Amino acid sequence: MKHLIEISKIVNRKKVRKIEIFDDHSLRHKNSKFNEFFEGLQGSKFKTDRDAAQQLYGCSPSDPKYRQLKSRFRKRLLNTLFFLDVNIPSASSYDRAYYSCNKDWALVKTLLWYDAPHTAAQLARQTLTTALKFQFADLILNCARVLRAYAAENGDERSFETYDQHIREYSQALEAEIRSEELYQRVILNYHLPASKNTPLLAKQIQSYCDTLVNLSEQYNCPVIYYNMYLVWVCRYEMQQDFEAMLEVCEQGEKYIAQNPVFEQESKLIIFQTKKMSAYLHLRNYRDGRINAEKCLNSFPENSEAWFTFMEYYFLLAMHTENYINAIAIFNQATDNSKFKKLDNAIQEKWNIFEGYVNYIIEAEGKNNKVLKMQPQRSFRGSKVLNSQVAYSREYRIFSVLLLILQILFLLERKAISGIPERIDRLKKYANRQLRKDEYHRPSQFIRLLQQLNKADFHPEEMSNTNKYLSSLKKHPFFYRGLVSELEVIPYEKLWERILSYFK
Repeated sequence: MKHLIEISKIVNRKKVRKIEIFDDHSLRHKNSKFNEFFEGLQGSKFKTDRDAAQQLYGCSPSDPKYRQLKSRFRKRLLNTLFFLDVNIPSASSYDRAYYSCNKDWALVKTLLWYDAPHTAAQLARQTLTTALKFQFADLILNCARVLRAYAAENGDERSFETYDQHIREYSQALEAEIRSEELYQRVILNYHLPASKNTPLLAKQIQSYCDTLVNLSEQYNCPVIYYNMYLVWVCRYEMQQDFEAMLEVCEQGEKYIAQNPVFEQESKLIIFQTKKMSAYLHLRNYRDGRINAEKCLNSFPENSEAWFTFMEYYFLLAMHTENYINAIAIFNQATDNSKFKKLDNAIQEKWNIFEGYVNYIIEAEGKNNKVLKMQPQRSFRGSKVLNSQVAYSREYRIFSVLLLILQILFLLERKAISGIPERIDRLKKYANRQLRKDEYHRPSQFIRLLQQLNKADFHPEEMSNTNKYLSSLKKHPFFYRGLVSELEVIPYEKLWERILSYFK
């Protein structure tokens, strides 16, 4: 009862008239500006402050009405974070526990601030018990410090020594966790460097990080250290393009989770599963990739951005291995998803590019494949692709390249050769002005091949210098880490073979 008395005194003294949050009850008031703002964000109607201000008040973003609404809306959103329901089936016990412990820790600090030490200590003990079970070193330290101080003030020497021992032990563990995080972050700093910049010195540095993390994992049985160790090893092998070794490390990571279910983190499991799909894509191993996909998709959080990323790798694997019927099924499953239209514009544009290539394959391969020809083409029209102005921003210039190549493929399929030189000329301008050699090496080499074909007036037997560009493509194999600059719906080597086949 004394704890309830402590809390009630604080609430009575510092109570607020109204707690503003977004819950089921408040969201029923459809005429509220708050709800209109909320639904606009949820439905991806508002991309900028200008969009929101115009829709809500017909004013500019600097108008006081909009600025006040935005400020109060933000506060209400932040308040709602304290009442999120994390007890959903898809969330792991580890994730739910970490969220709950952090929320309870905030309450402990609040209770201490308002001079309620007995209740703060009781809640700190409960939080510490959970933190010890899941090895949350930061929370163990926080709670143990509060409880050590409480034990000292109450002359409880036995408890004091217990909490002091926790502080000594977990301060070292937390230091090791922080070191493991630093090493992982150092790898991430260099992760997206072009393959040409993965120097021997960088490889040596990352090797030293891997060795250090192995040593840390042998000293401390902390899930944070183990996860960072696996992730650094995965990144190392991926950057070296050793995809067999990358697969092996991902499987070790999955095995660690299976053997330590109390430490299961959904986000880490998703990374291992997606990285495995990436490895299968680069190895062009469709059989094992499909097995992995069927296993993962049963437990994957559908509708999440991570699910769409996984489906992207699965789709590319099917396309790169010429499993076109499966590629169409994967494409349909992703784009039919109820959340697809709420994705970022850039992600939707990527899938729009995929749609164009899928429909080209249906048109090109359907003549000799009845099953493929029977695939529904929805409302897609090749003429729409051919008439597209290819107006993408510089950030997504590779979409322009991929769309122009797609136009060339459709023109070849329809024997409209006269329209191809103009597209090749536009690609040449991209290669000369916008495609940096270290970042866009492969598309640049492919464009050079198309230029040679154009120079030979589309007589392949009269082409020259093609071996140079083909050799350069082979020396720099397809390598995709999710960057749009590295995207290839069909590998350039296969595209070149396909284009040449039209002139046999």
